[in-house]
Amino acid sequence: MPTSIRLILRLEHLAEVAGRSKSFYPSELMMSALEDLEDLQSAERELDAVRTGSSKVYTLDEAEKRLGR
Repeated sequence: MPTSIRLILRLEHLAEVAGRSKSFYPSELMMSALEDLEDLQSAERELDAVRTGSSKVYTLDEAEKRLGR
């Protein structure tokens, strides 16, 4: 059985058992994947900023002192 048919059957079964529409899970997966990609891009931008020196980095001790702990 081709993979796409197996996926459709699994999706139909999951939707039926959970009482959700068949479109619910693909939408949730896409939203989750997009959020993950946005987080990754944000982390990569911050890493670039740290590497170029345009973002300040603190040690744990420095951060605790700045926070008054």
